Amino acid sequence: MQQWCVYILRCVDGSLYTGVTTDVERRHREHNEGPRGARYTRARRPVTLVWRAAVADRASACRLEARIKAQPRTVKERLLAIGQSNTNDVQEVLDVLGLDRETPQ
Repeated sequence: MQQWCVYILRCVDGSLYTGVTTDVERRHREHNEGPRGARYTRARRPVTLVWRAAVADRASACRLEARIKAQPRTVKERLLAIGQSNTNDVQEVLDVLGLDRETPQ
């Protein structure tokens, strides 16, 4: 079973990019080096991995990614301030975001 992760990159211009993957290190390299990086990050290289959270499955990763992307920058910075998250449920992350539950509201 693959371990899914949600990650946040800080681009050279200071902007933040959020994504999901099963291999954070490979995906980070792709964002910095190859044509497989997201179009957004290709124009803002180099990018730095600043946060990641392990989640139970792809569906949970995609839901968490969407929740993070919907938050204002101040909330994302608060999330970065608490550091890496190694949780298989996303409650810790949702608590930081000030959200009660995993399902969209």
